[in-house]
Amino acid sequence: MTTQLITHPACLDHDPGPYHPENPRRLEAVLAALSEPAFAGLERVSAPRASDDQLCLVHPRSYVDGVLGSIPPQGRHQLDGDTIVSPGSGDAALRAAGAAVAGVDAVCEGKARNVFCAVRPPGHHAEADQSMGFCLFNNVAVAALHARVKHGLRRVAVIDFDVHHGNGTQHMFERDADLFYASTHEWPLYPGTGAAQEQGVAHNIVNAPLVAGSGGREFREAYTNKILPALDRFTPELVIISAGFDAHENDPLAGLRLHEDDYAWVTRALMEIARKHAKDRVVSCLEGGYDLEALAASSAAHVEALMAG
Repeated sequence: MTTQLITHPACLDHDPGPYHPENPRRLEAVLAALSEPAFAGLERVSAPRASDDQLCLVHPRSYVDGVLGSIPPQGRHQLDGDTIVSPGSGDAALRAAGAAVAGVDAVCEGKARNVFCAVRPPGHHAEADQSMGFCLFNNVAVAALHARVKHGLRRVAVIDFDVHHGNGTQHMFERDADLFYASTHEWPLYPGTGAAQEQGVAHNIVNAPLVAGSGGREFREAYTNKILPALDRFTPELVIISAGFDAHENDPLAGLRLHEDDYAWVTRALMEIARKHAKDRVVSCLEGGYDLEALAASSAAHVEALMAG
């Protein structure tokens, strides 16, 4: 089986403005990196739109309708202090969530060993009923619940190495012992959640906050000593990755100091857990990353590790 790359041109049409950090150039940089000869073996798949029923596994229908109804016919509309939508944002958000759903289908139906969803807008800050932090729908949470409803999986894990804590995903998972969420993130930093004491109903939430200036050594220690053992004990049937690359030392929005080899290392480590418990099933979804060169190189290192199996 191969690695799938799921994306769609519509994800470039979400345009919060030329000076907004989460702009189309981010995805352009990722896709350019993944067009190099080293990635010729990727199976490239067009992202479908998520259905209302799929989105409503985690979001109230009133919220879904409200977000899609807020998309302006022209110009831009501000949903909150950070989150801005444009005429193409609705289709982009549906394709981003739909890519994650399609990725779950691919690995559960044996069409791919693992998947990278190169999409935007990101999703891990989106709460059940609130957009925030550049995010409209919580792509990874939709994918996790879809895995249960369609494929009968029970124990699903999301691992998040974005520099910002995925508050939305944690809040959607923390009351369900069969959903696992773990995160490394800079602390203190937006959105202010993710303290080590936040552990969920059954220690199914594992936060490993890192202070500004932490680099690969501290990052790897957090995974080796805390996150990977907890994930192993959880015995996931599916591993989903919130793959944000803004903990890179060159990223302008935060202060961690990771490099491309750290992302390759953690990807391999998560794949080992997936091989042990989840029949190799890994679905990775792009989250943050705002230095274009660092984002492109880090995404490439991540996908290279996925392809190497």
